[in-house]
Amino acid sequence: MEAYLALAKGAKGAACAQLISDALAAPGVFVFSELLDVPNVADLANNLVYASSLRLLQIFAYGSYAEYQAETATLPPLSPLQLNKLKQLSIVTLAQSSKTLSYSTLQSSLAIPNIRDLEDLIIDAMYLGIVDGKLDQKNLCLRVEKAIGRDLKPGQDAILFNILDKWLETSSQILSTIDKQLEKVRASDGNYIIEKEGFEKRLESAKSDSLNSLSTRVFRQENDQQNHQQQHYYEDDIRRGSGSKRSSLKGGGRHKKY
Repeated sequence: MEAYLALAKGAKGAACAQLISDALAAPGVFVFSELLDVPNVADLANNLVYASSLRLLQIFAYGSYAEYQAETATLPPLSPLQLNKLKQLSIVTLAQSSKTLSYSTLQSSLAIPNIRDLEDLIIDAMYLGIVDGKLDQKNLCLRVEKAIGRDLKPGQDAILFNILDKWLETSSQILSTIDKQLEKVRASDGNYIIEKEGFEKRLESAKSDSLNSLSTRVFRQENDQQNHQQQHYYEDDIRRGSGSKRSSLKGGGRHKKY
């Protein structure tokens, strides 16, 4: 496109109209807004002879093959390359409304009665990168995954800006709602942390109380065992002492008798 833009700066009248025709047939050129903005091209609107070339350029920029058909009588004829390109760009326009395009819709919009010719046109468009999708021959439709962007019609930018403004407004509302939810989550997290710290303190206190209680029980058990052992020793001493006295008494009696 850069070469055509440079040439358009010095082309007027018939030369400018021919330059437009060449650009419309050029391979890989699918966007024409920059060419429409060139003053010499825009001036064709005031040229009774070549104004039709400007109108044809506008149709290629943001129109469709159906529009060309409606104005065929007042527009320059299309070469086979131009005709195929306009039909392929028209597929892009149709895909803006639906990502699934039936063969019947495409055949009607593009005036292609033969399905094989339609599929060849679509396949060429895919190779050129105009559209990307899949041909569903079983269900007779084109499933579009993505397509190139086309030039905006006059006034369409205002519509898009309005859509963007509404989108931004909706996005702001969504973000505001998310912020409020985050605040609730943060507050909930803060309460959770406080509750967790309280629980951990109570748990540590319970552990300490359990250890103290266990230590007390162990101490008491050890003390009871010691007391019981001492009592046992004491009773043994008493029994041993009583036995010694009885032995002494028995031994003394036998001596006296002797």
